[in-house]
Amino acid sequence: MAGIEDQIKEIEDEIQNTVYNKATSKHIGRLKAKLAKLKEEAVNRAMKAGGGGEGYAVKKSGDATVVLVGFPSTGKSTLLNVLTGTESETGAYAFTTLTVVPGALEHKGAKIQLLDIPGLIAGAAMGKGRGKEVIAVVRNADMIVLLVDVFNEKHVDVLFRELYDAGIRVNVPKPDITIKKTSRGGVRLNAVGVLDLDIEEVRSILTENRIASADILIRGNATQDDLIDAIMGSRVYIPAIIAVNKVDLIDESDRKKIEEDLTRRFNQKPIMISAATGYHMEELKDAIYNALGFIRIYLKPQAGPADLEEPLIMRTGAKIEDVCRKLHRDFVDKFRYARIWGTSVKHEAQRVGISHVLADEDILQIIIER
Repeated sequence: MAGIEDQIKEIEDEIQNTVYNKATSKHIGRLKAKLAKLKEEAVNRAMKAGGGGEGYAVKKSGDATVVLVGFPSTGKSTLLNVLTGTESETGAYAFTTLTVVPGALEHKGAKIQLLDIPGLIAGAAMGKGRGKEVIAVVRNADMIVLLVDVFNEKHVDVLFRELYDAGIRVNVPKPDITIKKTSRGGVRLNAVGVLDLDIEEVRSILTENRIASADILIRGNATQDDLIDAIMGSRVYIPAIIAVNKVDLIDESDRKKIEEDLTRRFNQKPIMISAATGYHMEELKDAIYNALGFIRIYLKPQAGPADLEEPLIMRTGAKIEDVCRKLHRDFVDKFRYARIWGTSVKHEAQRVGISHVLADEDILQIIIER
């Protein structure tokens, strides 16, 4: 393992010390591809070493699963208790939580599973501490709350780096890249839109991955890292928010400095909270709900008013077909048409098909064959 770590460090240093320009781009692309393979190998070794710890296999439930990620003693257990009422042991020492502790948060009609996991440490992606079990849980989540405290707000950088090394891409869309390996013909690159990558960079990255011939289609712009991620095929793309805990322990001016610094560095305003006092808990719940991209759909039976008390929770971009699948497996096959009252249609009670995209607070009536 030490050998791989040494190789990783050597390549990282070379990339950092090489000035990126047109002449060096091909070389840097190849180095990045090699680095990605080494890190993948290191992570895979760590994941396979030993068995998973007791309590780490958590069945997903509710409308989404959110995991609290942070260093030990940042207040994850206290936060889980406040948000969900779950009794997770708390204490002012490292690794209070030794297993994954689930809790249920209900907000705006959504049922959200919150997971409190053991504190992440530097090197977790390579298996240090309880890294292999923790990373496995994070990769399976729908969203991440990155939790730091006011005395260690620089830990956000380490958390991002550990997640990145583990193949978790935070707050970035999955690049639209299609790679089709071919038996001959070399590398053919097609792009839809403006693309900064040139064919030589693409070839060097593919060569490092032992791909001599392939058809590449890239929609939108893409970086060398995006192409490497597409080749690796093991990346997950998860939204996240940053929460800074224990703000009750510092004065307003220091609180403002931390907030401004994190906003500038990560292009995202952190939620400044105190789990101990309950400060900004509703704001945190709203931020989690919004980051998950929930929409509320109210169902209307053929005879009778719509149920405006308990909405069906879906994700932004959901189609009527998705609702049908969630309600009953036969609804798709028996679907005839639907009527919509809401902002996704031009007029009330508009008749639509199964591929219609829904909007928040739409009222939906589904007509099926009897």
